[in-house]
Amino acid sequence: MINCIIIDDEPLAVKLLENHISKIDSLKLVATAKNAIEAYQILQTKPVDLMFLDIEMPNLNGIEFLKSLHQKPKTIFTTAYREFAIEGFELEAVDYILKPITFERFFKSVERVLRNISYNEQVEDFIIVKSNGLNRKIILSDLLYFESQGNDVKIILENEEKIVTKNKITDLENSLADKGFVRIHRSFLINSKYVTAFNNNEIILNKYNLPVGRSHKKEFEDFVAKFSASRLL
Repeated sequence: MINCIIIDDEPLAVKLLENHISKIDSLKLVATAKNAIEAYQILQTKPVDLMFLDIEMPNLNGIEFLKSLHQKPKTIFTTAYREFAIEGFELEAVDYILKPITFERFFKSVERVLRNISYNEQVEDFIIVKSNGLNRKIILSDLLYFESQGNDVKIILENEEKIVTKNKITDLENSLADKGFVRIHRSFLINSKYVTAFNNNEIILNKYNLPVGRSHKKEFEDFVAKFSASRLL
């Protein structure tokens, strides 16, 4: 779902955009604003992914407003004037639509946003760790497990490469909790994607047998329940 805001001082233009937005399930209109000041206040309190931003507005025009923002949502300029087009694109706007805005032209512009988000979602998650003086990029889907070794953490990859980094396994556990990684032992954090077998005392990832620690039985049991419920035949 893409949260949208319409920023325009023309009621008819706002009404038309509201109607266009209502026809696309993946768009959600969270607010409208008549000027830049009102829009700025909304942006401080509501999550906004996409702005439909008029250029000709009182006090602060749309281009000046976008320039003033530190965090810039994706922006589609809406205007009756062609002369701002170059400056609009220099601000990396998604599109620049001339009024009156037909649904066909509106959809074409929004489709660019949807396509861009779809591409970004396909980019694989990764972490950066420092090892032997280098910053190493590690794709999470290639990672089997982490093993705590004193002040270091050893990273074991699917291709059997091993990387040692200065880190705390607890910090890694907290940052990767929603990425399919499960703490099974004070020394082991595993990628559940690679679990091939398990019992009450150990888990097998590919060819590696890892122990289940007594203090992490709860995390392990939660994992087993979820694993079994979604895959039991």
